[in-house]
This record gives sequence, structure tokens and C-alpha cells, in this order.
Amino acid sequence: MLKLVSWNVNGIRACVKKGFLDYFQEVNADIFCLQESKCQEGQIELDLEGYYQYWNYAVKKGYSGTAVFTKEKPLSIKYGVGIDEEEIEGRIITLEFEEFFLVNVYTPNAQRDLARLGYRLSWEDRILEHLIELDEIKPVVYCGDLNVAHQDIDLKNAKSNRGNSGVTDEERGKMTQLLGEGFIDSYRYFYPEREGAYTWWSYMSKVRERNIGWRIDYFIVSNRLQEKLVDASIDAHVLGSDHCPITLELKLD
Repeated sequence: MLKLVSWNVNGIRACVKKGFLDYFQEVNADIFCLQESKCQEGQIELDLEGYYQYWNYAVKKGYSGTAVFTKEKPLSIKYGVGIDEEEIEGRIITLEFEEFFLVNVYTPNAQRDLARLGYRLSWEDRILEHLIELDEIKPVVYCGDLNVAHQDIDLKNAKSNRGNSGVTDEERGKMTQLLGEGFIDSYRYFYPEREGAYTWWSYMSKVRERNIGWRIDYFIVSNRLQEKLVDASIDAHVLGSDHCPITLELKLD
């Protein structure tokens, strides 16, 4: 059994002070993916015995960034996919393992006024191209904060948020396109009609307590991994960030 975890920690240094290591030890993942690490090389040393660590830092301090901690040493590692802006923002890590590729991403937010929507959509096109190229070689596990609530069931106030960043027809359409190219939203595969399943909540007062949230963190896998899927979960009880961790279990040969 292979257990994977993905978590937008909204600053790993802050999250460590709020119990990150307790959760990390408890969940005992084979592969643990971070987004929005918000640190530079040398700013934090995590003693994660038994894990290889791979970090992609943003050039801008205190911004973006991704990391992967894995028990198994990957066959290869790639940072970014060739888009200049995303390279300096540290948003993508691709690890190759014997049976699959892992792609961990922190997708750009289109921003409140949608000022970055055009960039976001071009990002989606390039990521899709990257995933399809990898999938032609071996199956893909694509995970992270994808910054989109794909369907109305994926956020509490769907009608009032329609057209906002993360809920535009364009962003949702890109997710629909991705799934149509031979990929599965693992959580909805297991729980297609489950409501109230969210991974992000605003820091506004009482929002998380009332579960007024969005599901914008995903594990998406190649169709041919369907029979390998064991379970997908959302650890909404885990605090320390405005996002919560999500998990995926695979049974590989």
C-alpha cells in the first residue's frame, strides 16, 4: 500500500509551530507533498528521518514554494515545466518513480480582480501538456492546491461565488478538460455526491467552525490507476493552516 499526503501549509515555518510534525509522524505517509512553503533555502531544517527532501523555492521571499518528502528515492527530479514565471515562483516538482510520475503543484491564483486569469489559463494549458507527455510514458499522480472549486458541490456558497477567482467558468472548464483527457479526481471517484467536503476555509471569524469552505486541493490520477485506488480522504480536523491535508491510498503491484 502506498500512502500519499498533500497539504498547502500556508508557510511551513508557521505550520511547524502549530503541530505539523505531530501530524507528519502520525500519518506516516510514503510521500508527503507541500505547497505554499513560503521559505528560502536554509530558513528551516526539518529532521524527517527516513525521508528524502526535495524543495522548489520561490525567488521572492515568503512566497509560494513547494516540497516533496519521500521514503523512496525517485529515479529523477524536475523543477518547473519551462514557463519562466512559474520557475521563479517554485510552483512545480515532478518526481519519477518506478511505477508512476508524481507532479506536485501550487497553482497560481487568478486573484480577486482576475488580474492573473490569463496567466492562470496559459499555466493550465502547459500543465495539461506536461501531464499528457508524462502519461504517455507511465501513469501520473497529480496533486496539490489547484485553486479551483470544480463543481458547485465543491464549495459552500456556489451561487454567490460564481465568477470569482477559483470559480470562473474558464478555470472550471480547464479542470473539466483535464479530466476528459484521461484523468480521475480521486476524491469524487469515491465520494461523488458527498457535500461539505472542503479543504480550504477563509480566516474570517467562525468560517471554519461553520464549515463554510471550498474543495480546492486534489489528488488526480491517470485513468489506468483506477483499479489501484484504495481510498481518498480529507483530514479536515487537522489545523495549522487555512487548508487541511488530503490523502490518497494506492495499491501498487
